[in-house]
Amino acid sequence: MSPNIMAVTRRFLREKVLQILYSYELTKDPIEQIKHFQLDEIEKSDDKRFCKNLIKLTIENNEKYEGIIKETVDNWDMERIALIDSIIIKMCLSEFFFFEDIPPKVSINESIDIAKDFSTKNSGKFVNGVLDAILAKLEKEKLIVKKGKGLISKSTKQTV
Repeated sequence: MSPNIMAVTRRFLREKVLQILYSYELTKDPIEQIKHFQLDEIEKSDDKRFCKNLIKLTIENNEKYEGIIKETVDNWDMERIALIDSIIIKMCLSEFFFFEDIPPKVSINESIDIAKDFSTKNSGKFVNGVLDAILAKLEKEKLIVKKGKGLISKSTKQTV
C-alpha cells in the first residue's frame, strides 16, 4: 500500500527523515535535492512540514548534538557509533529541543523502535541508554521541562 493511500504515521515520517539524513551523510548531495526526491510521495502539507523541520533542525544542530552525544558516551569515539544510530539520536535531540508537542518519552520510544528496525541488533539498547542519559541530564539542568502529560514547556530555555 502506498503512503498516499494509507494514513501516514509519524513513525513513517521519522523513517523517511532517517533515510534522507542517511543519504545526505553518505553522498553529501545537496539536501534540497534529496528532500525533493524523498518527500515527493508525502501529500499532506503538515507531514511535509514535520519532515522538513526535523531535517533542518537536525542538520543545523549537528555539531552541538555531537557534543552532547560525546559527553554522554565519553569512552566512545563518534566513529565507533553506527551512523544510523548517531542520526537517530540527533533526530531525537531535535524533537527534545524544538518539537514542543512531542513528549520526550515518545521521541525516545520511537527512536528505539526505529533503531531496532534499521540498525544493528544492539542498537535499540544503545540508543535507549544514550537517550535516557541525555534526557535525565537535560531535565536536571532544566534545559527541558516537562509539563502536563510530559509535554515540553514553551518557556523552556533553548541553548541548542
